[in-house]
Formats: sequence, C-alpha cells, structure tokens
Amino acid sequence: MQRSETGLQRHLECPCARGHTPQRAFTGAAGGAACGDLVRISLALGEGQQQGLIADAGFDASGCGANIAAGSAAVALLRGRGLLQAARIGSEEIARELGGLSVGKLHAAELAADALHRALGQAARACPPLAPEPSRALVAMSGGVDSAVAALLERERCAEAVAVTLELWSDQENDGEQSCCSAQAVRRARALAHRLGMAHLSIDLRAEFRAGVVEHWISEHADGLTPNPCIRCNGSVRLDAMLELAQRLGASTLATGHYARTEDGRTLRIAADERKDQSYVLCALAPRSLERMRFPLGELRKDQVRELARAAGLEVARRRDSQDLCFLAGTGREAFLERHGGLRRRAGALLGQAGERLGEHPGAHLFTIGQRRGLGLSGAQPLYVLGTDASANTVTVGPRSALLAGELELSGLTLHREGRVVDSVRVRAHGRQLPCSLAGELAPGGYAAARVRLDSPAERTAPGQLACLYAGDLVVGHAAIAA
Repeated sequence: MQRSETGLQRHLECPCARGHTPQRAFTGAAGGAACGDLVRISLALGEGQQQGLIADAGFDASGCGANIAAGSAAVALLRGRGLLQAARIGSEEIARELGGLSVGKLHAAELAADALHRALGQAARACPPLAPEPSRALVAMSGGVDSAVAALLERERCAEAVAVTLELWSDQENDGEQSCCSAQAVRRARALAHRLGMAHLSIDLRAEFRAGVVEHWISEHADGLTPNPCIRCNGSVRLDAMLELAQRLGASTLATGHYARTEDGRTLRIAADERKDQSYVLCALAPRSLERMRFPLGELRKDQVRELARAAGLEVARRRDSQDLCFLAGTGREAFLERHGGLRRRAGALLGQAGERLGEHPGAHLFTIGQRRGLGLSGAQPLYVLGTDASANTVTVGPRSALLAGELELSGLTLHREGRVVDSVRVRAHGRQLPCSLAGELAPGGYAAARVRLDSPAERTAPGQLACLYAGDLVVGHAAIAA
C-alpha cells in the first residue's frame, strides 16, 4: 500500500524557489553559527495594480532538512497574499503547511517565521504608502500585559488592528526574556498578535536605537550626567518610527499600552491611575505626534487591565512588569557601561562638603546625586552623594539636608503653554509632582535656559535628568536639569 505524501516530504523533495532571490528583494535571515541552522527568505513587492502584494519570493536554508522544508513552506504561503495578509503568517501556520512538526522540529518553523517577518518589516518600511483606511489602527506590542490589552481594546474598537513590535537591542549577555525589545520579545508578541487574529510586523531598529539612545546614555554617564534614555527613545526613535509606519500602512492612528491620556488631541494628560501614570516618559512627544496617537489604557487601573487579560484567556495576564531599562535586561549598569562604553572602574576620592578626603570610590560614573548605598562609609549620620565631578573623578558626600534646594536650573526648555500656567514639576518617572512656578514671563516656545522655583525645598535631582512641567494634570513643557 502506497503511503500518502506529507507536507514535510513534499517541501523537502520539491522546495519552492530554493536559491531564488527576486530583483529588488527584501531579505530577512534567522539562525546562525550558534546552532548551525539558518533560514533566509527574500520577497519582492508588486507595482502598479499589484502594489501591496507579494509579487515574488524565494529562500535558502542550511542545517537540518526541517529548515529547508520550513523555508519552502513559508514561500508557498506567501503566494498571492498582500503585505498585511502575509503578516498573519507565523510558525504555527508554517508547521500546519508541513502537516505538523514534532517538538524537536518546531525550531525550524520558528526560524522561518523570524526570517519571513524580518523581510516583511523591511518591506513595510520601504513600500509605497497603502491607501488610507480610517478604520485601520497600528498597535505597539511589546509582549507584556499592557500592550496586549491595548491591542485587545483596539481590535474591538476598529475594523482592522495591525500589531508592530520593535527589535531595539540584541546582546548575548542580556536576559532576552526580561527585555521588551529583544528577539525573544518580538517572537512572543507575534504569537500573541496572531492569537488575537491580528497581522503582526516586526521592525529592526537596532542601529537607530544604539546611535540615538544607547550611545547618548553612555556618553552622558562619561560626562557625569544621569540621563533618562526612555525620554529620548520615546521622543525621537521608537514612537517616531511607529508613527511613520502607521502612515505608510494607511493606518489612521497608533495605539500604545502607555498609561496616559490626551486633552484636545494635542496635549498630554496624566492617566486616571496616577500610580501607573507614564506622562513623564512621553513628555518629549511633539503635539503633531500626539494628534495621531491613542492610549486605550488611559482611563484604566492596572488591576482592571490584568482582569481584561485574564477574561480574554491571555497568558500575559500573569506576566510581571519589566523593571530594568530594556537594553540592560538582567545586566548591571556597571557591566554594561564597561562592555559597551569602555567606562571601567577608576579609583577616586570621596570628599566631604569642605573638600576633605573621606575615602575612596571605584569611579564617579557609577554614582548619582542622592545615592546612599555603595559609599562604604559609616558615621554618626547617613551620607548621600551631593555631587560628582567626572573630569576629576571625585564624589562629594554629605547629610541629606544638604540635598535640599528651592530652585531647579533647566536647560533646553520646551513650552507648549504660557509659563505662568506651570504649577508643578516632576523630576522622576514615578516621583510626585512638586508645586512650583516658572520664573519669568515665558511664552510658548523653546528656551536655552530657565529656572523653576519650588514652593517648598526638595531633594536635588542629578543633572541630565528630565523635568516635566505640569498645569494641573496637563503636560505643558519639559527640560533637562542643568549641572
């Protein structure tokens, strides 16, 4: 009795377009030397009446036979699909095309899906814009519970929700499972989006993120500053790239899982759940960007978000929130600065307020104003870092009372409203709003320097950190805290 041919056999014996690379192709690859398995998929988009369709595709693969079959299956599934239809193909669909795969061979389907989606991400960023579709929304997904529920709510609100995940950082020293922007996070978010019935695109922004965020973070540490990389990332790298993609895909809006709201469509507003509010890390967004954004979680509490995820049967309902900076993800700050920035331990003097030497520290770049731990000093009262000098490699310490200040010096101020409306300032992402006033009669616009008068003295914040200015619950400006 002749045995019927399986999908795996068919794609092994007659692989679709193996070794073929279309003209003007977009190519994605996954795998590599570590495992010996590699899948490369190339695709080309149609022109004219075929605009937005996959006009041609090919693949190549090395390693086990399952890789060849999975690459062939991915190419077969691409035929006749539009870009957004192709973005619904994942490892499960590739495995089904092969007639099912054993647990040991599922890795091949995952590699083929990774390679396919890297090619699709390139194509999506370069293709001619699709026709505007008012009922289409792009949703940022990180693989966590907040972005998952934002996607869930957008899918219920509009006719077509398309998910996007950014791959921002890749480092073998990191814990990719803890990161919201690693290759593992992209794969997790893709599976979740497909489960929700959504197309999913992944965009490789590793080069832009390194140049626009990480290198600035390293250089500012070397200069003795304490930067907040999330502000720069949201303001000029991550959200800008997704807004551009939304426009290219014909989507009317970009939705994210941030806890924030907007007023009049152009002004950022504190979230209903003030404990989770993220207006601080979004404050550098331009009003023209906010006009095209939605924050579905802005009126919800965190417990409500988790309950919505549980009700929808999403496993991420129990996933804990990430606490690290995304590019650290299990790597200590000191180790990261040494490996990527060459900032090594360098013994220097711990000084008292009068300049007297009290001890030694391992490097001024490892300390920030207000820090208490790691000083290695004991005395009648606790000591805190009052200042650092990167060039002299010194750290000055003193009592907590010496940290109090009644004014903040600002640099690079951006004001969206008149300065007289400013009534509070926040200097930490989850810090409280400090009642204040902005010195001078300042009109909306940009200023090289400014000064904030606090109603009551508060602990000084490290130079380089961001000051977010509020009028009630509205974000009306932002600036860096000056040295």
